[in-house]
Amino acid sequence: GPAFHLEDRELLEKGKISMSDVYTIREGEPIYDNVKGTLDYADKDIIKIKGEGRSWSCRFFKAADNSCRIYEDRPLECRVLKCWDTREIEAMYARDRLTRKDLVSSVEGLWDLIEEHQQRCSYFDIRKWLEQNDGDLEDDAGGRVLEMIKFDLAIRPMMVEKGQLDTEMMDFLLGRPMIETITLFGLTIEKDGDGYRFSRNHQSKQ
Repeated sequence: GPAFHLEDRELLEKGKISMSDVYTIREGEPIYDNVKGTLDYADKDIIKIKGEGRSWSCRFFKAADNSCRIYEDRPLECRVLKCWDTREIEAMYARDRLTRKDLVSSVEGLWDLIEEHQQRCSYFDIRKWLEQNDGDLEDDAGGRVLEMIKFDLAIRPMMVEKGQLDTEMMDFLLGRPMIETITLFGLTIEKDGDGYRFSRNHQSKQ
């Protein structure tokens, strides 16, 4: 699915595309750059349309007849994409991207929770600890990553209940669950009784 740019802001603010239909790649999260064809890290939020089910295919794409269910209200990247000439989308691909702050910073209390989550569940910290330990996690760092995951798991239902928010909006507000995205760092988390543990690299328990 496409990423959103400032020009697409109205699509989300006016509900032409629901916030439950998008997710956020958070700052510091590992990403694949479609234009450069390389692995990188997001330098700021990237808001994208969710896939269909567990696939990466845009949920608004109709494979049966190769059509788009939101064609009249499609995002900028979809409007400029020409399969036969990608120069225009390559030129604007990483510019003027829309962020969560652009959309929800004025909502009292909500942006404070998002900022707290971003600080306490920092992908930059995970990357730093892994680089310091040659891709492994020492006991202290491993325990801190597990604390991040537990906090991430706990804050989502709390925000849904207290804020009366749609569960499907959590992937936009907080990004995808860390228990899923941690695999992008080469780590796998498994349930261990009442807690979790890394199933490979340094075996940490919390």
